[in-house]
Amino acid sequence: MKRHLLSTLTLSMMAAFAAPAMAVDATPAAAAAATAGAKAAAKAEPISGIDTQFIDTSVRPQDDFFTYLNGKWLKETEIPSDKASWGTFMKLRDDTTPQLRAIIEGAQKSRIGAGTEMRKIGDLYTSYMDEARRETLGVKPLSAELSKIRSLKNKAGLPQLAAHLSKIGVATPYGIYVGQDARESTRHVTYISQSGLGMPDRDYYLKMDDKRLAETRAAYEQHVARTLALAGEKNAAAQAKAIVDFETELAKVQWTKVENRDPVKRYNKMTVAELTRLAPGYDWNAALAAAGVGNKLDTIIVSQPSYFTGLNAVLARTELATLKSYFEWQLLREYSPYLSKAFVDQNFAFYGTALTGVTEQQPTWKKGVATVEGALGEPLGKLYVAEHFPAERKARMEELVKNLIVAYGQSIDNLEWMSPETKKEARAKLAKFTPKIGYPDKWRDYSKLDIKADDLVGNVMRSSTFEYNRNINKLGKPIDHTEWGMTPQTVNAYYRSSMNEIVFPAAILQPPFFDMRADDAVNYGAIGAVIGHEIGHGFDDKGSQSDGDGNLRDWWTAEDRAAFKQRTDKLVKQFNGFSPLPGYHVNGELTLGENIGDNAGLSIGYKAYKLSLKGQPAPVIDGLTGDQRFFMGFAQVWRSKMREAQQINQVKTDPHSPGQFRANGTLANMPEFYEAFGVKPGDKMYLAPEDRVIVW
Repeated sequence: MKRHLLSTLTLSMMAAFAAPAMAVDATPAAAAAATAGAKAAAKAEPISGIDTQFIDTSVRPQDDFFTYLNGKWLKETEIPSDKASWGTFMKLRDDTTPQLRAIIEGAQKSRIGAGTEMRKIGDLYTSYMDEARRETLGVKPLSAELSKIRSLKNKAGLPQLAAHLSKIGVATPYGIYVGQDARESTRHVTYISQSGLGMPDRDYYLKMDDKRLAETRAAYEQHVARTLALAGEKNAAAQAKAIVDFETELAKVQWTKVENRDPVKRYNKMTVAELTRLAPGYDWNAALAAAGVGNKLDTIIVSQPSYFTGLNAVLARTELATLKSYFEWQLLREYSPYLSKAFVDQNFAFYGTALTGVTEQQPTWKKGVATVEGALGEPLGKLYVAEHFPAERKARMEELVKNLIVAYGQSIDNLEWMSPETKKEARAKLAKFTPKIGYPDKWRDYSKLDIKADDLVGNVMRSSTFEYNRNINKLGKPIDHTEWGMTPQTVNAYYRSSMNEIVFPAAILQPPFFDMRADDAVNYGAIGAVIGHEIGHGFDDKGSQSDGDGNLRDWWTAEDRAAFKQRTDKLVKQFNGFSPLPGYHVNGELTLGENIGDNAGLSIGYKAYKLSLKGQPAPVIDGLTGDQRFFMGFAQVWRSKMREAQQINQVKTDPHSPGQFRANGTLANMPEFYEAFGVKPGDKMYLAPEDRVIVW
């Protein structure tokens, strides 16, 4: 079930959730007890909040702070066999999954009235957990869709087929969706963007000199063939080769992830006639009409114009039989997790083991929980918040956000490299930031979504169509500023430039990110740096191209933009030098926005921490000064380790740097870190003052 969230920058791409597991009690008494417990914790003697038991004293903090702080954990911890990586984010996700399971199973047992959100949650989970029925059905739930694809008579039918498949969540060579106009954020507009690959990035298809990617590419072709064979195709091997060749041609004309980071280059407003001239071999009027936007638009934003010219040529020279095989494969790829065990296992063999190194599938109940979250994340989140998010946590977070915004404003005022003219614009943007904390003020309406306890594939298709229509129906309607792009149970945070908003779901507001019992130092180093990170996205290389109203607009003087770029170019160079695996380096350009976010988040978080002390000295706790606890609080949230296959996947596709470099690379630029831990010339963490980068 795919969701579109435009111009959104997250803290982490790791899909994680939060909180220690506990039984669910939905009674008012339980909620009152939880609130009372939170109040008591807040009033108790503060603790340091630092996991000192993981410190490795054989490593000097001045040489490798990440390993010094987390070394024992790194040595002693094995990545769970059903995980591609393990660390703070993933553990919180794993800890909270039983909470969600208890809520879902409670809904399942309640059998509350038909059509209610509670009933839908229970029935969707029931449909997923009925493995015996899935075995009996095999590929039958896809029979109608397979027939539709196989009966395609000519290429003239491609626009209608692509639109239909998009509605049920299946990838096609392009995606059509509705979002805020990046230059006129008060209105919705239709976007069209490149899509359609079965592997994570074009490099998996095109880098012929990389042995590991070549092995993955071969495994992918075998996987395609085996999946097609399970669906009854007799010439599966030949079809698979043709499909991979077709996807390779798509990859050749697609923009790179670095190119796609430029919001100005991606904004190409055209009439439908201009789009047709760009790619004349395709019926775009039919495509847009079938997508549901054809009679609602006068212009469309084309994200990658050269791709559509290239796609036009690729479609022209590709045989209809190959295109039909490709669409069949994409359908099977999307729905294999909801079919019989043979399909599930084959899907896992590639997307789990070959691509990420995972050797064991998650238990069925965990995958069932994930399915409910994908379709009914907000209704589930509503129940999660009622059980596991005390009001005091939100109130304290609101205070932290206010302090970070104050500190950010003071930092803007004191920038020596920025002119008063640009500072005024930056301040104006900062004043218009909208924080959202915990959960939405208004919940989505799922009354029109039909869920049946005995129809898993149908449920997934209807859920995808429901979400697709929810997006398309925004066209011509006012912007909904209450909308959230993450569920409350997500351990993550994000900035959305078109809304100029920073969003912190309930589930991230827990240790080690946010500890109600801890002294302020660790909270400002952890969640404070997260808050600063998301604010920083509004002023990174992408976000800084939009104003406080969410519009792409150049509000910089040429001199200030050049000074900004001089600093960010240094950051690119620093991170290009990091290598998590031999032969694989961090892409400093791809990760620049997130690295600026970390750089700004830590710097502004530190300033906010100092403001919170109100001129008083910080207490020494567990022998650690306030500044030491602040930097340790930051570094411990990035505690993580990753399988090699997943590490390759990350450096190729993820705009976030690996955790050890987010910690060490960011700290090495902070003069106050040097003072707190006595970093001197000759130490491995040392950068000469002229080489350190503080952007904001």
